[in-house]
Amino acid sequence: MLTGFFFMLREGGMKPSITELLTLLEAMKRGVAGHSVEDFYYLSRACLVKDESQFDRFDRIFAAHFHGIEEAFKTLTQELPDDWLRKQAELLLSEEERAQIEAMGGFEALMEALRERLEEQEGRHEGGNKWIGTAGTSPFGAYGYNPEGVRVGQEGSRHRRATKVWDRREYRNLDDTVELGTRNIKIALRKLRRFAREGAADQLDLDDTIDKTARNAGLLDIRMVPERHNAIKVLLCLDIGGSMDDHVRVCEEMFSAARSEFKHLEYFYFHNFIYESLWKDNRRRHAERIPTTEITHKYGPDYKLVFVGDATMSPYEIVYAGGSVEHWNEEPGAVWIKRLLSAYPKAIWLNPEPEKRWEYTPSVKLTRELMDDRMYPLTLSGLDAGIKSLH
Repeated sequence: MLTGFFFMLREGGMKPSITELLTLLEAMKRGVAGHSVEDFYYLSRACLVKDESQFDRFDRIFAAHFHGIEEAFKTLTQELPDDWLRKQAELLLSEEERAQIEAMGGFEALMEALRERLEEQEGRHEGGNKWIGTAGTSPFGAYGYNPEGVRVGQEGSRHRRATKVWDRREYRNLDDTVELGTRNIKIALRKLRRFAREGAADQLDLDDTIDKTARNAGLLDIRMVPERHNAIKVLLCLDIGGSMDDHVRVCEEMFSAARSEFKHLEYFYFHNFIYESLWKDNRRRHAERIPTTEITHKYGPDYKLVFVGDATMSPYEIVYAGGSVEHWNEEPGAVWIKRLLSAYPKAIWLNPEPEKRWEYTPSVKLTRELMDDRMYPLTLSGLDAGIKSLH
């Protein structure tokens, strides 16, 4: 798999060397990345990428080559659900078998033994009676026989004797229709980058320091530069409550990823649609509202505007004065969103609802028209297309 990744990087225009690949293999052999996809990503990037300008290209190739592997790691590293296992044991075991397990220390002891095997075992075993292996009498493993235990990694049932089946599922492909995890959102958001060095010079410029020291007859001449950061500015407006309760998880992932990727990020909440005010704290949304006009005056047109919401509501909430579900709005929501789009020409709307449902919801059609068709699904391909339109 790593060899294929290596050649895929070279085909993608990057030039990792054999030495760098061997360095990565040695680091993995020593357990530097452990069993974390995130750690492996940073380790491989540190070993194989020479220039920060190639990070975006590396991210795209990494996501394409290792799609689905994060789900595999989650399956391998997650703890066994105790309550779920206990219910199945009570269902499958006879009274005599349950008494025998209790005599051995209880069901907790059986699961603890499995955890210990997972931590201690280092290699493959076959024909034994203790370790996780194959063709043996151990309670743990595949293609063996034991009247009670946990079957791990076997395709299909054979003796129908397992107390619990813990087969690893097939890896799920990260296609364009699955909802995003935080890490995938981060990778997508990294395409919205414009690096700059601004502010106080508080970071050592090693190359310039060496150059100036050499030119100064070896007398140390320390040179500092401002920190290099992503200079893109983003206004993030998040729909909250009502029908958006079904999308809390993906919105939290989006919010978390955006806060970690953008230094210049301002966020606000709204309910259903944009009106004369927004807020930053849902606990104080009735007492501490921020006028929408104040936002347009405070933040310049260099900000990118991103709405996140399902746009699912009564059409009256968009086109009528007083149509808001929560208060009496003096002007229609359509007027306010046009003002925002006029202030921030680079804007998109990300919709967590499946795209196939949009045509059946009048409010989504209206919102999409107001956004000049710049509404995208909150999927990997949708986020990618939306970010391209913001450039």
